[in-house]
Amino acid sequence: MSTSVAQALLDKPIVNPHLAAPLKLGSLELKNRVVMASLTRNRATAGAANGDMLKYYVQRASTGLILSEGTLVTPQGIEWPEAPGIYDARTTGTDGKSSSASIGWKSNVDAVHKAGGLIFAQLWHLGRVAHPLLQGSVPAPGPSAVKAEGGKFRHLVGEPGYVTPHAIADPSQYALLYRKAAEHAKAAGFDGVELHGANGYLVNQFIDGVSNVRTDKYGGSPENRARFALEAIDHLIDVFGAGRVGIKLSPSGGYNTMRGGAADLPVYTHLVKELEKRGIAYIQVVRFLPDFSAGGEAVDVGVLRALVSKTKFFANGGFTAAEAEEWVKDGKADAIVFGRSVLNTPDFALRAVRGVEPNKDTKWGELYVVKDGDRSIGYSDYPFWGCAECNKVGQSGEGCPHN
Repeated sequence: MSTSVAQALLDKPIVNPHLAAPLKLGSLELKNRVVMASLTRNRATAGAANGDMLKYYVQRASTGLILSEGTLVTPQGIEWPEAPGIYDARTTGTDGKSSSASIGWKSNVDAVHKAGGLIFAQLWHLGRVAHPLLQGSVPAPGPSAVKAEGGKFRHLVGEPGYVTPHAIADPSQYALLYRKAAEHAKAAGFDGVELHGANGYLVNQFIDGVSNVRTDKYGGSPENRARFALEAIDHLIDVFGAGRVGIKLSPSGGYNTMRGGAADLPVYTHLVKELEKRGIAYIQVVRFLPDFSAGGEAVDVGVLRALVSKTKFFANGGFTAAEAEEWVKDGKADAIVFGRSVLNTPDFALRAVRGVEPNKDTKWGELYVVKDGDRSIGYSDYPFWGCAECNKVGQSGEGCPHN
């Protein structure tokens, strides 16, 4: 973006001052209350972050905080074969290699910092929604031998769905995977880590009464079903300190056959109270969305908001900038997490606080798919505001190259 174009946007008056305000997050300070959601984009190279991803994240460094796409804590049989991991030196990017296939996260994180941004790694284990045929025929693990409905592994013959997992014998060993991943994230220079406890993945599977029918200390009561999440959180705190740790929760359920709702609310209540005691940086809560939470049951996120004071509260779920401003103004949330708007509008944070609309078009066909061998299409080619060249060719490059 040319200096004059960039300045023209920055010169526009702030119309959403609460969204524009900085936020103290542990020892960090977010420059605004616009947070980039974790968005799986399937653009890694054999599990390693690469230069294409670097460009994508740098473009969005004007957000107060970037939450990385879900980053695997161990190799798993995933529906998105080019999702990144953070489980060895190659994926971390601290092995001294410089090829595009082994840049790893360190180069991405360094570039985001150079652009003035902050970035947390979202740590992700699929649990029962992995497929054995994509992980050397090793069965998918879950809290119990209860199968999730649906799923479609498009790169396997016949496009099979989810399978019945094996019940994990010792959950504490799986909690340790998050610790090791956090150590790699710290080595890569991430500002913090977020435990993915939402959307029907492993942590959520222990919380939810549909996927967890255990009768040991990890099942049954709210305290027991929250135990795995808290063990994982405690490992992350040991590595990063409480002020650099967050968690994502989706109490309304739905996705990946999660029940959520009133039946599981006591688990979330106990979990949030324990997280507040630990003083972690933030709790991100996804509100009920009919399209995303089908099969679940709406939970008023305000119920969980009321349980925290030290820990910051982030809300996620189809917000406009205007609604986000009201939520922050009214104290319903300390920051708002945006997905779709940041996906197709790299400078969304700068626009949102000034009341400038995001880009209208999203290339959904390229959300997870590389088109014609060009990894930038539908990924890093969305236009910045006010750049005629961006709007003409649909490309933006590293912070808009049309100077």
